[in-house]
Amino acid sequence: MLWARVRAGDRDAFAVVFDRYAGAVYGHVLRRTGDGGEAEDLTSAVFLTAWRRRAEVTFDRDSALPWLLGTANRTVANRRRALKRYRALAARVPLPDHEPDHADEVARRIDRERAAQALRRSVAKLPRHERDVVELCVWGGLDQQAAATALGVALGTVKARMHRARKRLSGLLAEEGVHASTHTGIEETR
Repeated sequence: MLWARVRAGDRDAFAVVFDRYAGAVYGHVLRRTGDGGEAEDLTSAVFLTAWRRRAEVTFDRDSALPWLLGTANRTVANRRRALKRYRALAARVPLPDHEPDHADEVARRIDRERAAQALRRSVAKLPRHERDVVELCVWGGLDQQAAATALGVALGTVKARMHRARKRLSGLLAEEGVHASTHTGIEETR
């Protein structure tokens, strides 16, 4: 019912959807980027896309969250590609000398604890397809069926990827001195 109102252009109904899912989308993007300001910007972009494409949004068991998180993944990937192109261009263009801005690095250090840093490094070492499953199921709060919908793959594929990711992460976290069941939620996720 709510989304039918959104499809008809009801901004108040969309505000309810935003209030319901913005925290989950922001958290997901923040874990992917490690930057609070960028996560806010990208979360806004995800909801702008949802508003513009409201007739195309698909649901998994009456929830738009899988679609929103899938859109968030694509938005983050697009941002990374744009940043890579920008850096390549900036490397070719001589810039005047200036003092570096350390604000982003300070914010990142404040936001992360040692265990979160170890987990993030370990997750980053996973193959992309396993990393996507961990990010959606463990950090995004989706169950495996919803993750399968967000990724456009079969449920069995998500289960297999999660199983392999758990095994890899246990070893990677042990190398970092962190137990997988401590602070991560990796072992408990099914």
